[in-house]
Amino acid sequence: MSQEFDFTDNSHRRYNPLTDSWILVSPHRAKRPWLGQQETPAKSTIPEYEEKCFLCPGNKRVTGGANPKYESTYVFQNDFAAVKIDQPALEVQDSGKDTLKDRLIKVQGVRGNCFVICFSPKHNLTIPQMQVKDLYKVISTWQQLYNDLSKQAVEEKKPFKYLQIFENKGTAMGCSNLHPHGQAWCLEAVPSEVSQEFKSFDKYKHAHNADLLGDYVKLEMEERSRIVLENDSFLVLVPYWAVWPFETMIVAKTKVPSIAHFTDKQKDDLASMMKQLTVKYDNLFETSFPYSMGLHQAPLNATGDELNNAWFHMHFYPPLLRSATVRKFLVGFEMLGEPQRDLTAEQAADRLRKLDGDHHYTENL
Repeated sequence: MSQEFDFTDNSHRRYNPLTDSWILVSPHRAKRPWLGQQETPAKSTIPEYEEKCFLCPGNKRVTGGANPKYESTYVFQNDFAAVKIDQPALEVQDSGKDTLKDRLIKVQGVRGNCFVICFSPKHNLTIPQMQVKDLYKVISTWQQLYNDLSKQAVEEKKPFKYLQIFENKGTAMGCSNLHPHGQAWCLEAVPSEVSQEFKSFDKYKHAHNADLLGDYVKLEMEERSRIVLENDSFLVLVPYWAVWPFETMIVAKTKVPSIAHFTDKQKDDLASMMKQLTVKYDNLFETSFPYSMGLHQAPLNATGDELNNAWFHMHFYPPLLRSATVRKFLVGFEMLGEPQRDLTAEQAADRLRKLDGDHHYTENL
């Protein structure tokens, strides 16, 4: 008598339609013991103001300038930007003879600008500790920056094509300053991860005459096993193809190409989802839960397929696996073969869903 396949115990591969790639799922490995590296838990006693912090209001920045005594969100040009606006044009030489160098050695110059976005003047806050009204201000700041750079690209001919807004939270994610902040890098090219998503959107639209994420939202709302949170405007879910143990996506329930198209209601709903999700993250292992998160949306001044196929969503990639001190590493087979996870997406969603909305992590300090 043959046994029935058990998705909670048998290894299998899951397809990611956004990146056109596969992930290996090995749920039976969740029982293995861990004797590897453990992270140092985040400090629980962080002052509201830190005189040595380059991001706190009124403090000097590392390059010598000073921050204003801001009272809400604050945006400034990154003192150590990854790209520059003013640099010589790169003249790409192509022999036109289909040489090996023409085929294999490709390069592009890239210009742009980078910004730091302080979420709050208080040094000791993180997103789950902020009020929804203050997160609304953060989202409004993102929206204003998107609109301002779109305008500059047209009126001032600035080399701005795509705005990647993101946050690295915690030292485990390489965050060099614990003051609550994110970044925004604006490039004259669409980054590879986003570009691949748009290729997938376009391919799906041509094959099925429908939006990939629109259909995915319908499927998730029918099955519901991977939904963690929901309100009028957004779903929070663990993607079927998630790589990181407690990876989530915040995805618009209806088609919204970019944050520029948000209504006040949608900004308020996104603020609520961000707070509720990150509270659950902190409560999961009773720690200040590290992650990298970012917005994926339409390019600046998008038209045609870039606008019509875009569907606003956010990715949250947290590394913690079993506790506040044990994290997942993408190494070995995952670097050389394909990503792998132990916990299934459904199991991860169930654990997150069962956590309530009170911030027990700080209550228990």
